[in-house]
Amino acid sequence: MTQTLATERTASPTTSKQEQELATGAPAREASSITLEGVKKFFNRHDIALDGVDLTIRPGEFFTLLGPSGCGKTTLLRILAGLDTANSGVVKIGGKDVTEIPSHKRSINTVFQSYALFPHLNVEDNIAFGLKMQGVAKAERDRRVRDMAEFIQLSPLLGRRIEQLSGGQRQRIALARALVCEPDVLLLDEPLSALDAGLRGQLQVELQRIQRRLGMTFVFVTHDQQEAMVMSDRIAVLNAGKIQQLSTPREIFERPTNTFVARFMGHTNLFDITSRQANKLETPLGILEVETQTQGNKVLIRPETIEIGPDAAQYANQFTALVKEHFYRGSFIEYRLQIGEVSLVALSSNQGQKLYNVGEQVLISVCPEDIVTVASED
Repeated sequence: MTQTLATERTASPTTSKQEQELATGAPAREASSITLEGVKKFFNRHDIALDGVDLTIRPGEFFTLLGPSGCGKTTLLRILAGLDTANSGVVKIGGKDVTEIPSHKRSINTVFQSYALFPHLNVEDNIAFGLKMQGVAKAERDRRVRDMAEFIQLSPLLGRRIEQLSGGQRQRIALARALVCEPDVLLLDEPLSALDAGLRGQLQVELQRIQRRLGMTFVFVTHDQQEAMVMSDRIAVLNAGKIQQLSTPREIFERPTNTFVARFMGHTNLFDITSRQANKLETPLGILEVETQTQGNKVLIRPETIEIGPDAAQYANQFTALVKEHFYRGSFIEYRLQIGEVSLVALSSNQGQKLYNVGEQVLISVCPEDIVTVASED
């Protein structure tokens, strides 16, 4: 929306929440929290989808459910939407118990992976569909659709038919259709998964900006770790119907609590701790000095924290490694290294860094504060 239109508008008692938000650039609503207490879902006694999930999502949070296929994240989203029923437990939205409330009576909208747009309707009618079902008067409906189309940058497309649009445009229409009805919570079930990498990255940023602007509570489902880290305030990593870790993207990536989370986030440098004393750990690599340690029985060394070459001499935890393989990854080089019988992966920026050849012996080191201890998977 242009700055002129935004500043000319003033909020009145009859102005919709959407209009107030678009006019002022600030959320007009009080965002809703979400609470799940002991939520269980099973299809039979051997097929447990959710195993007693307790979870609180803060008002106005961009919250992501992350995990592999079959971990329970989509089932949890469907229970929030009222499209599926938990076998036990309580679901609260904005402090209100909605466990027994059907989906059409919950102030929630969902954007699906398939977008579920109506091919016989043009863009404008697709966006307006939910308002029409709510009985919103045509004049107000048209105004809110125009406002939302401008906000999502769809105004030039309002007269087009769905088959004339790209995947990214269809995603925006599905989002606009969900937002124009002014739900308290928006659920998003892998809505970017069908897009190519470049467009996906662009829409990740746009989606986060929209959420920040509206101040609405978003619950996003994905199996893509990078996508979750880019957009989320907090992430819940699920496996086998249980939350393995709930924290900020940085904490989950840099300090996973167990081996499942570490491996799911792409970490492979995990080594057994055979003994420990004060700030020293004995591992198959040798003795490692650490800054802090928990009771975890494995040590994690992230590839990007490994220093390679002459600069490694100034740090603790020094080892001599053999370069077994290296791979060009664009902005960095991936090295496969060997220390005795132990293999590990290291990442090095290719910006002005020397390329070490296969067969070379290199000095490597890891700072004590970069070494993390993790527990075995539950």
